[in-house]
Amino acid sequence: MAIAGGNINLDSTEGMDKISQTEKVTSPYFSDGTVTLAGSNTVSSSQTGQATNETYFFGIAHSSTPTVQEFNVAFGDTEGHGSLVEPNTKSETEAIYKQYASILLAPTEVTGGFVISSPASNSAITSGRDNEIFVLSARRSNMKDRINKGTWTIALSGSTTAGTAGLLLELTDDSVNNSPTATPVGDRYNIVSGAAGTVHSQSTARNFGFFYPDMGILVLSQQELSASIPGKSDGNNTPVTFDSTDHQGFHTSTDTDANESTALRFINCLSAGGGGSLTFRDEEDQISAQYFCRVRSGQMNFSNNPTFVSGSLNELRKKNMKGSPTTFITSVQLYNNDGEMVAVGNLSTPLKKNFSSEATIKVKLTY
Repeated sequence: MAIAGGNINLDSTEGMDKISQTEKVTSPYFSDGTVTLAGSNTVSSSQTGQATNETYFFGIAHSSTPTVQEFNVAFGDTEGHGSLVEPNTKSETEAIYKQYASILLAPTEVTGGFVISSPASNSAITSGRDNEIFVLSARRSNMKDRINKGTWTIALSGSTTAGTAGLLLELTDDSVNNSPTATPVGDRYNIVSGAAGTVHSQSTARNFGFFYPDMGILVLSQQELSASIPGKSDGNNTPVTFDSTDHQGFHTSTDTDANESTALRFINCLSAGGGGSLTFRDEEDQISAQYFCRVRSGQMNFSNNPTFVSGSLNELRKKNMKGSPTTFITSVQLYNNDGEMVAVGNLSTPLKKNFSSEATIKVKLTY
């Protein structure tokens, strides 16, 4: 530390002259600085001219900034349903399922796949794995360190198998009520019916999926979604089109050699009837280090400023300071072990210092 031209060594041992702490700071997730993307403002990447990767995923964007993808949504199927089959390669939907299983599951669980549905009496699957999944992936620059848990809501709307509109499903995580499950990629929470961390019915909560906040990934069971919002079945397994009334639900194709664009069903259920929406906040770890710069009574009472002294003998310029020199501390500079200045802070008011006074200046660095 350099004060008024002098140097004082700091004991950077934690708890001595330095105290560190980490604060979790949240802010709106979306690129426009808001927390909610309304369904009425939602478009898919098929509407933005970015169709290169549509066999694997679709982007979710705001209609006013259609080239800025806020989330990506993909559909995975263990059997490759709903995608083209190329010789000697896995189909797109099978590749999606196995890719996310490899990323998110423990090595001993990858072969078994995602087992999402809880054994509740009203679960769509009472045992075994979920063969079909929708995967919602956050944009890294938006989510920062992670997605903020216990605050987000996905609202989906759609129709019955007869095509009658008006079905609504709200989803959130159960972090308020339950402890996380440890995984190789961080904590995992269940996705349940609710909003902003409040579970709609805790006693009969169905598990709709898994939420990985550190990864910014939500894996949703197609079977559970379809049980709540099936949508009109066209009976022909025709490719899904954006915002089509025939595709406002989670009924999926059984075709094994056709690109059905199944992931679009998720976006359609966001935009259908204006009842859908995405509400998210990001989370960032801000590390702050507080340095206590202690100036004892015998320190920093002289200055290297050439105006402090005069004459060839370097006598104090102000004769009334003889025997009791006085300085004014105006700034603090922090240096590393190599003598390089790494931070500087200016005091709002100069601090008077002499042999009859001591001072402790707290410098806080946040990064």
